[in-house]
Parts: sequence; C-alpha cells; structure tokens
Amino acid sequence: MNAFLDYNHDYHYFDHDNSSNYSDYDDKDFEEFHTVCDKQEVRSFAGVFLPVVYTLTLILGLAGNSLVILVYLSHKCLRTMTDVFILNLAFADLLLLFTLPFWAADAVNGWEIGTAACKITSALYTTNFSCSMLLLACISIDRYCALARGSTTANAPARNNARRQRIIMCLLVWGLAIVLGLPDMVFYTVKTQYSSGRNTCRAVYPHSMARAAKATLEILEVSLSFLLPFMVMMFCYCRVGIVLSQAATAGVRGGKRWRAFRVLIAVVGVFLFTQLPYNVVKLVRALDVIYILVTECEMSKNLDRANQITESLALTHCCLNPVLYVFIGSSFKMHVLKLAKRYGQTGREYRHGNEQPTAHKLTLTLRRTMKTRVRSPYDMAIT
Repeated sequence: MNAFLDYNHDYHYFDHDNSSNYSDYDDKDFEEFHTVCDKQEVRSFAGVFLPVVYTLTLILGLAGNSLVILVYLSHKCLRTMTDVFILNLAFADLLLLFTLPFWAADAVNGWEIGTAACKITSALYTTNFSCSMLLLACISIDRYCALARGSTTANAPARNNARRQRIIMCLLVWGLAIVLGLPDMVFYTVKTQYSSGRNTCRAVYPHSMARAAKATLEILEVSLSFLLPFMVMMFCYCRVGIVLSQAATAGVRGGKRWRAFRVLIAVVGVFLFTQLPYNVVKLVRALDVIYILVTECEMSKNLDRANQITESLALTHCCLNPVLYVFIGSSFKMHVLKLAKRYGQTGREYRHGNEQPTAHKLTLTLRRTMKTRVRSPYDMAIT
C-alpha cells in the first residue's frame, strides 16, 4: 500500500486513555475523538524531502530502464527466461516511476486530480512495486536453474514450449502483483484532511473491518513482496555460490568466479539495504494497528518520518536494477556499444549525404548484432 501517505492525516486520541487510533475510517468517526496530534511538521518535511527524492529517482530510473528496454527490443534476443524477466522488470520499474510525480505533487499541494486518478495511481504503484520484487525472485530461480542445466540448455533456441513457459510465468507474476494492487483500487479515495482542509489520496476502510483489513494487507504485502522474494533469492544464490566455489575443478578461472561472487553479494546486499528497513517499518505499522503500540504524538510523527525515508530508499531499487541485473553483464555492455556504434555510423552516413545505409551494410550490421558468444553456465550467474 502507499503507506507513506498516512502523514497526510492526523492521529486522534481518546481522552480517557490517550490510546492512538487511525483516522482512516469513515469521517463520522471524527466526532468520537477529542485530542488531535497535529502532523504539520511531518507534512512540511514530506513537502521538501519527497519531491527531491522522487525527482532524482525518476530521472535516473527512466534513463537506466529505458536503455534496457531499447537494447532488448532493438538488438538483444530474448533467449532465456532471465532475459524475459529482466525486460518485464524494466517495464514494471518504468510504470512505478511514472506514478512518482503524482505523489510528489500530493506531498506539496495535496491531491487535486480526482478520485479515479487516486485509485489508478495507487493501484499502479502497489502492483508494479510488488511485481518488481517478485521478478527479482524469478531471476534468481532462473539463474540457479541455468547453472544446474548447463550452458547448452541455457542457450538453446526458443521452442514453442519454452515460449509458452515464459508467457505463463510472466502472467503468473503479473497476476499476483495485480491481486496485491486491487485493494488500493477498492479502498483508496480522496478525502479532505480534518485539520487543514487539504485533499489527500488515502485508504478509507469500512468501520467494521478497518483495523483487520489494514493489518492484514500490510502483513500480506510484507510476506509476498519481501519475505518470499528474499527467501527465494537467498536459497538460489547460496546454491549458486556453492557451485561457484566448486568451479575450480571444472577449470573456471579464479577471476571469473570472484566476479560472479561479487555480483551475487551485490544483488543480495542491495536488496536487503533498500527493502529491509521499509518492510520493518511496515511490519511495525501493522503491529501498531493490531496492538495499538503508538500511544504518543511524537512517536507517531517519528514513525511517519521513518516510513517516508525508508520507502524512498526502497524506491531507489528501480534505479539500481538496471545496474545489478543488466549493465554488469558483459554481453549487455557489448550490445550497448553496438547500438551506439550503429547510430553513430548511421549519423555519419547521413551527414555525408547518404540518405539511407545500403542494403548490404544493413545486412552486415544485422549479422554482427545477432552474433553472440557462447556463455558458460557461470556467466549465467552474472548476465
């Protein structure tokens, strides 16, 4: 869920025991509360911090993921499941990045573009964030399977059954991600902030199911968008690490093994660094809904600030995915160089008065582009 939006509405406290309660119930519940924890400080911090972080993330993420899609669609063949997953990962990250300008505007001025846009943007955010995490798990599974099968099978030409398998796997991942985004489509709406009158896009649950629904959805997201991918990645990459540690008997040079180890460590390390803090905060929020842990106004403000910072950190994974899963691979760098060389040659020919490259030159360029070196199964761990 878009939990970072909770700073837009204030905590309310019962006078008799000062226990906290969320205001994401029906508006009629406001009259039951008396003491308000004003979060103007949190909103002011968000109005400066979030637009800056989202702008930087948007620029870097658009550049990296757009380049991935351009190379895959123009040069690099989708020969393996990993290639398919990486392409889908780039699309998911781009769709997630496209929602950031709306949240940045909401942090500064409130939500002013209607309920339909609120529902769609919230659902897109959750769907693509969850899809990215699930695709990371799928990539780790396929890399492990590539090592287990060996280079011949990993680089075999795509057959009808292989193509069908790719389609089914992608549909399953996207289907599960869409299911996780459906609650946002149902519950998110535009509400007027109680204290300042500013419109906000947030979840409003029916009074009878508010606490149960909020806690359940938070825990479900942590489980499927973090714990499941993390456990899968740890299992697969530990197995890959064991295979790489035994690669000396197969004649694999130490430098290649060490490079593969570094890539695996970087992938797992970056995933933990960006996702663990955010999911810990989400889990604390879920426990707060169940057990009412937040009983002081300052504690509520600190939790909101922590949520804004950790979620912004989690979003940086959209910028790092192209580096970790694509740019490190030598084969992709080769395709990037070929793409740059191709457009450079085309531009020089146009500047010299040739309207189009000759058919012979186009054929040679296509043949050079389609040539790929045979990769060992150890290369599959890093490309």
